[in-house]
Amino acid sequence: MKKLLLLVSLFVVVALTSNMNAQPYASAIGLRLGYPIAASYKFFVSEPAAVELYAGIRYDGLNLGGMYQVHKPLSDVDNLYWYFGGGASISFYSYYVDENEVSFGINGVIGLDYTFEDAPINLSIDYMPTFLFGGYYDGYGSYGALSARYILGQ
Repeated sequence: MKKLLLLVSLFVVVALTSNMNAQPYASAIGLRLGYPIAASYKFFVSEPAAVELYAGIRYDGLNLGGMYQVHKPLSDVDNLYWYFGGGASISFYSYYVDENEVSFGINGVIGLDYTFEDAPINLSIDYMPTFLFGGYYDGYGSYGALSARYILGQ
């Protein structure tokens, strides 16, 4: 647990000391097409840093989560960024059990984010390692998604 807290602290320090980079959009809404399948809302809180909130389906229940992401440009391609960060989630499900269960998750994330220049569309693909605690499933999970979002603000 101490290593996990150290990792989250490291992400926060890196995010706060990062160079500012202009982002091609301010906020976007869409779908995470992966695991969990979810509705996604992403908004930038500063030029390099975004928060992504999602609500979706995991197992046979509801999954809610949020991630703090730090975006860095890839120099050779306009509007293409790589990002990293972390967050937390909570899952409500009743998978192979008679009662509803609750699991809490701590996750990291690393991915690519691309915004089309001539259309209000944002795509991202990510890998999200997650540690789940409590409920039916305890342990490590490895997830990811392709997200497609409509840009709300520039």
